[in-house]
Formats: sequence, C-alpha cells, structure tokens
Amino acid sequence: MSPGTAGHVTRSSKSPRLETAPDAPLRTFLRTADGVTIEAAHDPGTESSGDLAFIVAHGFTGDLDRPAVRRTAAVLARRGAVVTFSFRGHGRSGGRSTVGDREVLDLAAAVAWARELGHTRIVTVGFSMGGSVVLRHAALYGKKERGPLPGEPESGGEREERARARTDAVVSVSAPARWYYRGTAPMRRVHWLVTRPGGRIVSRVGLRTRIHPRDWDPVPASPVECVPDIAPTPLLVVHGDRDGYFPLDHPRTLAEASGGHAELWLEHGMGHAENAATDALLTRIGDWAATHAG
Repeated sequence: MSPGTAGHVTRSSKSPRLETAPDAPLRTFLRTADGVTIEAAHDPGTESSGDLAFIVAHGFTGDLDRPAVRRTAAVLARRGAVVTFSFRGHGRSGGRSTVGDREVLDLAAAVAWARELGHTRIVTVGFSMGGSVVLRHAALYGKKERGPLPGEPESGGEREERARARTDAVVSVSAPARWYYRGTAPMRRVHWLVTRPGGRIVSRVGLRTRIHPRDWDPVPASPVECVPDIAPTPLLVVHGDRDGYFPLDHPRTLAEASGGHAELWLEHGMGHAENAATDALLTRIGDWAATHAG
C-alpha cells in the first residue's frame, strides 16, 4: 500500500466555495500529493482571533458527516476554527482506505488548507486510526527541521509545501501503538474487514468504507516508532480505561516512547474514540490545545 513516500502535499485542487457569508461553514474538495480527492469542511468557530484551527481526523469507517465527528467539531469550535475531512475511501472522498498508511497525505492536505485560510496555529486531533495518522503526520511534518526523506531529493518548493503542512500541537485519542494488533475481539473483526474479500464487501456496502485490497509494501513506521520524532511539537495522548479495541499498554507505550515529552491522560470509564469522547473531555482537549499550540 505504499507506492512512494508519504512526504509531500499539494494544495487544494480548487478554491474554497465562498458563495456563503465569510463566517459560514464551507466545503471543498482537496487533492492530496498522490492525487486523491478528499472532501473537507471548514467551520470558522466562535472565537474572534481566528488564528487557532483544529484538524479533526476521524476513526476507521467514519467520515466528516458522522454525528460523533460533527459533535466533536462543534465542541472544539468553541475554542477555534475546525477543519473536518473524510479520509480516502470514506464518505464522499475518492480513493480507497489504506488503514493508516497513505492517510498521512490526506491529513497533510487538510492542514495545508487550514493555513491557506489564514490560520497560524494548527492542532491535529485524531481518533483511533486517525490517532495513529496524526502521530505519523507529526513525525513527518512537525516543528523539527528535517531534510528530505531517505532516497528522495527535495526541492525548495517541496520544502515549502511540507512546512505548510506542519502541525503546532498533536492530540492522539484511542490510538494503537503498533500495527497488526489482534488481541481483542473488535480488532479481530477489523482485521477480517480489511484482509478478507468478504470483509471488504461488508465494509463497502454496510459501512460505506472502500478498502484497498493490497497489503502494505513497504510497511509504514508504526505510531510508537514515530513518537520520538514528534518533539518538540507538543503531544497529548488520551485513552479510555474501558477501550474495547486497544488496552492501556498502547497509550502507555506511546507515552514512554516520547521520553517524557508527551502528556498522557487515562480517562476513567471512557470507551473507544470519538463516539466515547464526552463533551467535557473534548472541552479539556480544546483548552490544552489552545495553551500548547505555540
């Protein structure tokens, strides 16, 4: 699933639709560096400063119109603007899901769009699969100065585009630390959906998620392998102690990999991802982000 390096981003394929009033939510389609069309929405929020924007990365089988995603956006909009989008293979976006690999390019396109709209402080907030994507994205596009990726020269224009896609703070909620985890019944069902032809049919018809049939080649760096490269970008890891998908060794492993850089919140009674995140937790996340994003 990795025909090339997830390292560059292109700008949106068309300008935002501005037929509505300037402060009204707007929608557009973005084009990723590998040519996939991604549906995205921008809510200006209720804060007057306009410099802070949250980029919400949903979980596997979600999309920007799912109720839990819209509720998340509504709560975060009390602290800043919010960009939501549907990962490839989800909702009205094009392409097929690579379950956390090429999705880094989808997030990069959404971040770059937020900067085009004038936001100077960007916080990526990801849930489950989206939580793994925000970690991998931050390692590639964070504040730390990095050269071109191994074996791939980088022009000045490409460096500028990578800078436009960087994030200023990262919140990863209910994310796995490592790939191929099958230790819980829900994750065994996810693996059936992803790896079996019958599962991919069920996913496409019943869950509105189109999954790429090929295995990863090469296997992308896992979330825990990416965490050490996120510093000095602020990082918050959030996980529920009743998460049915990933037990608590996952968030603890992520936090330990940061060498003390990450902040870890273990939430009592919380289940999995955006469906389980209460308005109170999302408000706390918004407060943390507003303080830490530059």
